[in-house]
Amino acid sequence: MSAPPKQRQVSLRGASAKEITRDALLEKLAHERELRSYHRRASAAALFIQRVWRRYVTIKMVAEQIREDWEAMAGHYDDHMTSGWISNNFLRPFLFFVTHSLNLWKRQVKNVKCIMKCFRILLESINSSDAQKNFCLLSMGTLQERSTWLYQTRRLVSLCLFILAECDSSNREDNLGPLTALAMRIVVSLTDIKGWKNLRAEDIRDADFAVKRLIRYMTSDHSGIYRSFRKYIVRNGPQTASSSSENNLLIIASAITLSLRPFHLKRSGVKDEDIIAANDASKNYCIYLMTVPYLTQCLPSQLLPALKHEHVLQACLSILLASKDKIVDEMLTLNQSEISGLTAKSIPPLGWALANIINLAIEGSDSGASGCFVKGLNCKLYVHAVNCISELFLHWLESNQQLVNKDGDVILPTRDSFPGTADSDKCTSVILYINLLKPVHQQWNLRKLLTMAKVDITEEPHNACVRNKSLEDLGNLNLQDIIYFYYYMLRIFSSLNPVVGSLPILNVLSFTPGFLLELWETMESSIFRRTDHMSDEVKQYKDATFGRHAETICDTRQGQTLKDSGSRWASVLQKITGKSTDESNACSRDVSLIPSPIAEGGYDTWDIEDMKQGAQGISKDLSCALYLFCATYAHLLLVLDDIEFYEKQVPFTLEQQRRIAAALNTFVYSSLVHNGSSCRPLMDIAVRCLHLLYERDCRHKFCPSFLWLAPARKDWIPVAAAARAHEAAFSNLQCAEASTIPVVSSILTTVPHVYPFEERVQMFRELIKLDKVSRRVAGEVSGPGLGSVGIVVRRDHIVEDGYKQLNFLGPKLKSCINVSFISESGLPEAGLDYGGLSKEFLTDLSRAAFDPEFGLFSQTSTSDISLIPNMAARLLENGVEMIEFLGRVVGKALYEGILLEYSFSLVFVQKLLGRYSFLDELSTLDSELYRNLMYVKHFDGDVAELSLDFTVTEDICGKRIVTDLKPGGRNIPVTNENKLQYVHAMADFKLNRQILPFSNAFYRGLIDLISPSWLSLFNANEFNQLLSGGKNDFDVDDLRSNTKYSGGYSENSRTVKLFWEVVKGFKPTERCMLLKFVTSCSRAPLLGFKHLQPAFTIHKVACDIPLWASLGGQDVDRLPSSSTCYNRLKLPTYKRSSTLRNKLLYAISSNTGFELS
Repeated sequence: MSAPPKQRQVSLRGASAKEITRDALLEKLAHERELRSYHRRASAAALFIQRVWRRYVTIKMVAEQIREDWEAMAGHYDDHMTSGWISNNFLRPFLFFVTHSLNLWKRQVKNVKCIMKCFRILLESINSSDAQKNFCLLSMGTLQERSTWLYQTRRLVSLCLFILAECDSSNREDNLGPLTALAMRIVVSLTDIKGWKNLRAEDIRDADFAVKRLIRYMTSDHSGIYRSFRKYIVRNGPQTASSSSENNLLIIASAITLSLRPFHLKRSGVKDEDIIAANDASKNYCIYLMTVPYLTQCLPSQLLPALKHEHVLQACLSILLASKDKIVDEMLTLNQSEISGLTAKSIPPLGWALANIINLAIEGSDSGASGCFVKGLNCKLYVHAVNCISELFLHWLESNQQLVNKDGDVILPTRDSFPGTADSDKCTSVILYINLLKPVHQQWNLRKLLTMAKVDITEEPHNACVRNKSLEDLGNLNLQDIIYFYYYMLRIFSSLNPVVGSLPILNVLSFTPGFLLELWETMESSIFRRTDHMSDEVKQYKDATFGRHAETICDTRQGQTLKDSGSRWASVLQKITGKSTDESNACSRDVSLIPSPIAEGGYDTWDIEDMKQGAQGISKDLSCALYLFCATYAHLLLVLDDIEFYEKQVPFTLEQQRRIAAALNTFVYSSLVHNGSSCRPLMDIAVRCLHLLYERDCRHKFCPSFLWLAPARKDWIPVAAAARAHEAAFSNLQCAEASTIPVVSSILTTVPHVYPFEERVQMFRELIKLDKVSRRVAGEVSGPGLGSVGIVVRRDHIVEDGYKQLNFLGPKLKSCINVSFISESGLPEAGLDYGGLSKEFLTDLSRAAFDPEFGLFSQTSTSDISLIPNMAARLLENGVEMIEFLGRVVGKALYEGILLEYSFSLVFVQKLLGRYSFLDELSTLDSELYRNLMYVKHFDGDVAELSLDFTVTEDICGKRIVTDLKPGGRNIPVTNENKLQYVHAMADFKLNRQILPFSNAFYRGLIDLISPSWLSLFNANEFNQLLSGGKNDFDVDDLRSNTKYSGGYSENSRTVKLFWEVVKGFKPTERCMLLKFVTSCSRAPLLGFKHLQPAFTIHKVACDIPLWASLGGQDVDRLPSSSTCYNRLKLPTYKRSSTLRNKLLYAISSNTGFELS
């Protein structure tokens, strides 16, 4: 049965089933409505475009017709020229057709001719003595005439300023100079009632009112005299008296006159509207003119005094301080694209405003060494304004550093190069800009500011570092204002040129007498407010110790008096030379300026309470003062010699030096504890100054040892944890953010000296222990076994054999070494190497290689007889490679904890630690050269008489080698002006340049085994102590208390008691020989014999002798022997001390061990 047919659906509304849905219908209607709206807008736009075009065409046609009629009328203006005719019939049509074709006016020569003709006729009218013809007298006519005059003059001023902005004197095709000069004459005449003819006394008030309204319009944003003048200066570049044409000079003089009109109104104005208008003009003056690049060089020098007038400059500075936010915002929005030249574009308008203010505040274009500020300058206002701009400019520099220093090469500019010229491409923008700030780093500038600050110093609070000022009450100029001034300048110079940019300012600050001392005294009152820095105990020590020190120096000097006692420099030479080099140096080293650590209260004395919060806990005033002080003093410390620092005590006494060191030490440590990474510039410079003081103290003590330990005395941490943190931080220091480095790691990498030396030695050993563990985990064998390195060494060729068999290993030298000796007779020596022979090998190799007779190293001329690379080593075969190998030997000794018998010159160690050496360190290397350089430095006469030049002569293996200290040095004589350069250049050569190839080679070998991060824990003296143990002797009682006994001996055995009596009676050298005989190393463990592994052991060797022999006075005949692998002394049972002494001396002098068994 089939399905019934499907019935058709019928809508009750009468529609079919295929009708559109409601949503689709609404979307369709919306689309149609939008389409109709679009067509309506298109039609309206088309109509508007048509109207605009028809209007343009109509106006153009009308303007053209009016222009033709105007030209015809202007040709016969003499017949009917009156002031009314000028206004109604002459200016009205002219302004119509000119202002409606300004966009094309330069392309139409006829328009330029019309403008020039109009301006000439108008000038003739203004200068006319006939009242009927003078156009300016309309300003005092009827109300309608006044209104028309003001409207037309405003249009004329706008036209003239437009011409000024478009003028380009460098473009010969335009040649708009004459027109622009004529335009400027028009505006000057309209705004100066003194030049108006036939002006009656009763009309002066009305004329002055009209001119003031015109000037307000001219200096407003709408008209923009300052905008136009800025464009003209930027387009036309520098103008000098010789290069400027008459028109250019007239244009600039007129523009300056017009720009300064509002400042004269402010002086004479009493109405509020005049003052407001003058302030607005001053604001625009600052924004548009003061930001012109090289403003003082772009303007003729004879016109600059107008801009430097006290009323102009003071008004500018005042408005700058009052509205700095608004002015700065507008400065930063200025269009820099109109400026040509690399220099101008890379420096923001803020920077140019700063440079221009500084140059406008001084007399003349180049003040030189004896300059001065402009007459009547309010220095307080000047300093505050410069500080205001400098702070904002510094912030911009730090945010846009990559834009400023994008050029890698620094090329000094020449006098002929100027930004925007072809030659300027050879110059770096930074150098050119810094040269503009030259007045800041001239000594007269600082001296005059300090003098003005001292005038009212009695009215200022003593604690200037914690004061806050407001713009409403600037107060008197004080030292804190000067601190801000040079703080910002120093930071700006450093940001612009990080390498040498800050040097000129630092030279001025460092060598201005009294400034650094005054700066410290100002800070001192804030830093030590709550700290009685000098306890009674320390005071008593200071008086006693330094009294003795003074007496010692006095006695020493009396024995060294020169014959010419009347000469001022005789005493200086007396201090330098002394009786002999060794005696002088021995005296200076033996006189201790600092006692041994005293009670716990001594730590509290040097932990400065007000510095415990670090950089975050001090005020902005103190922060800026501290930055300036650290930067200046760090710079001065580089050139202070020991006579100035310790004897003359300039600029600070030694007591002040200790206070400075304590304050900086606490500040840096506390800042690191509190994560002072946000104050990075201050931290960096404070750390640098602290390091310089600490290194000088390490070389010649002036601070108690507990001063450096004071901040961290309560925060000492487990050695293992500190070692792990230090290693992790140092390995990630280059790539990690400062905020991510742990506090302990920051302290250890920055100021490790706050932890005691013994703890840092333990950290060093822990780091090596961790390295050995990591090597073991990585599969490298570090102990005896299959992975060890076996070598055979001839005792009489120990250096050569060691070099051939070990030098190629590199970092693999960390593995264990098994040494077999061949005696001098050519026979293999008895014994197996379980560590003792390898220690003996390293010590004997180092003794032979570092012996000056071997030729690789030589001894310094100072009394400590330390080692320095021999300059003749480069002439030896494989000389530099051998020095690199010795670096590995020293690294191996440090890695295994083996002490060597030699110590290096502090200068050489400084290079290994990556540190630069300065003049004061030369005395530790070559005392004779140091004395001679001090003689030159303090020479009272004409240095040219000494016939010196900038060269150094070396005598190497009979060859005289002359080296220039600077390019062309042999042609540069040493004079009084450059003698300091000579002294420091010579010191730099001896301390850094000369030994650099050898120190680099030694360093390459050293770091194969010892990580640079491990070395950074120590200073130069501590490195030597880590290497050699310091003294050539040891504490017998310490050895006795840490000695073990075996084979039947005990502490109370008769032979043992005799042994200790004999050892105490040995000379130091004999005791060292004994220690080497037993342990294969002549130096005691750095931290005492409790750290000797294995422990020192005395083993009993029983020796029976017949009774008759004993009664007859005979003793044991057998010699002592040793097992250096186990640090064991095999001691026979001697009965008499004389026998024990003789047998022991014979054994330790025979250079054998196993053979004696």
